[in-house]
Amino acid sequence: MNRILFYLCALLAAAGFAVAPYLLFLVAPTEPTMGFVQKIFYFHVPCAWVMFLSAIICGVAGGVYLFRGRLWADAVTATAAEITVVFGALVLITGPLWAKIAWGHYWVWDVRLTTVLLLFLIFVAVLLARRYAGPTAKRIAAGLALFGAADVPLIYTSVKIWKTMHPETSVVPTLDPAMRPALFISLGTFTALFVLLFWIRLRLERSRYALDELVVALTERERHAVPAFSRVGAVSAAAPAKEI
Repeated sequence: MNRILFYLCALLAAAGFAVAPYLLFLVAPTEPTMGFVQKIFYFHVPCAWVMFLSAIICGVAGGVYLFRGRLWADAVTATAAEITVVFGALVLITGPLWAKIAWGHYWVWDVRLTTVLLLFLIFVAVLLARRYAGPTAKRIAAGLALFGAADVPLIYTSVKIWKTMHPETSVVPTLDPAMRPALFISLGTFTALFVLLFWIRLRLERSRYALDELVVALTERERHAVPAFSRVGAVSAAAPAKEI
């Protein structure tokens, strides 16, 4: 990614995190039913958006690596999987805090909640597979990422297919106009943050690939090199002995 774009995203993220709290606490009205705790909405929804975005990117990259064997796709898979797990954890933390006030329980086995938990566990499995699955680790992880990305449409449509306690996807379009600036600024801020994290983590993964290649090249060079003392011994043995 171009450095100018990177710094632009950093500036947008910094400005967003400065402006969003003002809009959230001082401009957006308090929801009359749930009260102040409803403001978790402005954090919960952007985290879910980033989780979905990174899961889809991870699944697409996993498919490219699985069927085409592109190394860049494997780097993207590793990067997006970690971001999915981080923001998935944030979704699973903020959701129950909100649910306790809205439903009276931290957790119910609602279809949407269960499928989000499944998504989180799948991408945890992607990271574990990359680390511990042996020679086929990258291919196994890519297959799991592809499977995890397929869960995203199911999560989105679950509230329409089944009767669930979770709010429907029509909440945002019907949102109070005074609440929309805080939500959209939060969404933009977390999207800029996602771009920054993705760029930094992808560079780290590429550096790791480059380091691995250097280690392999150095190992091969040392394996084929003849030790200096062996060469000296060989020369001494081949040279005729001088008569005394």
